[in-house]
Amino acid sequence: MKAGAGPAAPEAKGRERAWARGSARITGRVPELLLRRPFRRYWTGQSVSLAGDQISQIALPLVAILALHADAAGIGLLATAQLLPALLFSLPAGAWADRRARRRRAMIATDLARALLIASVPVAYALGALTLPYLYAVAFGVGALTVVFDVCNTVLFVSLIPAERYIEGNSLVNGSGAMASVAGPGAGGLLVQLLTAPLALLADALTYLASACCLARIAPEEPPATAAAKGHFMAGLRWVVRSRVMRATFAASATVQFFSFILQTLLVLYATTELGLSPGALGLVLGAGAVGGLFGAVLTGRLVRRIGVGPAAVAGFVCFTVPLLLVPLAGGPYALVLATLFLAEFGSCVGAMVADISLGSLQTALIPDALRARVNGANRTLTHGTRPLGALAGGALGTAIGLRPTLWIATLGALLAVLWLLPSPVPRIRKLPGEVSSAGPVVPVREDPSAATSAQR
Repeated sequence: MKAGAGPAAPEAKGRERAWARGSARITGRVPELLLRRPFRRYWTGQSVSLAGDQISQIALPLVAILALHADAAGIGLLATAQLLPALLFSLPAGAWADRRARRRRAMIATDLARALLIASVPVAYALGALTLPYLYAVAFGVGALTVVFDVCNTVLFVSLIPAERYIEGNSLVNGSGAMASVAGPGAGGLLVQLLTAPLALLADALTYLASACCLARIAPEEPPATAAAKGHFMAGLRWVVRSRVMRATFAASATVQFFSFILQTLLVLYATTELGLSPGALGLVLGAGAVGGLFGAVLTGRLVRRIGVGPAAVAGFVCFTVPLLLVPLAGGPYALVLATLFLAEFGSCVGAMVADISLGSLQTALIPDALRARVNGANRTLTHGTRPLGALAGGALGTAIGLRPTLWIATLGALLAVLWLLPSPVPRIRKLPGEVSSAGPVVPVREDPSAATSAQR
């Protein structure tokens, strides 16, 4: 033994024990899923990509408004171009993805392709070749690639997360999106002011590359491919129609998507022209609203445990739509306008996050693996498919009757979405299917017992 080793040993062991206690405290505060390397890499890629999407959400319409002088109809067409692929391609993309065993590779390819398309906008602007039709084409291409990415993503998600952790997994993914939304719109608005709107889109292109790198570093065991058979293409849609829960949730989502996208299509134009907000102020409003999304992501798990997943989803729809009434009410002094929009964004984002996590987890638990991509394709067709219709309606109504009257129609219509859920089984569902309740009996989800099997024929 070396001289002095004896007295020093207790001190070294004490430091090790203190370090271990500190590490345990830190580890105890980190969600268990983030301690798993594959999910952590997946979550990181999703978070970075969602931050870039938030930048594009404000930068892309500002390219049309500031660089190409688009009016309400032009903004409506731009939003429609990006959203229309969900209506056109979701069903075939879902059928295609269920027949593929390696969906992760398709997701990487779509990330790289989206990065190239987004990066082409500032290049075209620098060359003096940027036009509204070109911007529409880029938006349509990005939207089509996003459809493929999303239908594959639902399958990859269940490959990384056990069923009993769907709420936690959805909370983390949606929560990281909310965190990205806190910084994304503000950063987007500032980048537009510093670099011009087209150059700000380069940040989004880089986030797609980061997402592709993260996906390339995981290799989960994905559900096996489904062999093509008669009725394969429409199987997901048939399964949705036969399920009382899915019918109600999809109808509610489709209604709220249609009316909220009327509002979203015109929000940038309304805020900058009628309310006089600068791009930086608008970015801060949207970023402050995203804090509500982060709050909702943290709140959802506790709310689900207290009142149940179904009641939480209903509460989320109500909280999502009611604050939107403040948007057409905004007016008066500049400070009051900012405060009103802050409240609208914050409250609405809380509700949207609660509804997304609750319904997303419920749907994930109900959908059979063999139909997962096809049901997601049906979901995007029935719900996301109403987005371009809402964008078109927003552009047309905004031109015909004005921005503020159109926003009143959008906000009042969105309130009706919850009426689809109230008579359905959703408000009575306390636990996700398969979970064991320690508090008492679980309200069963009564479905057509032949729905799953007949849909696969």
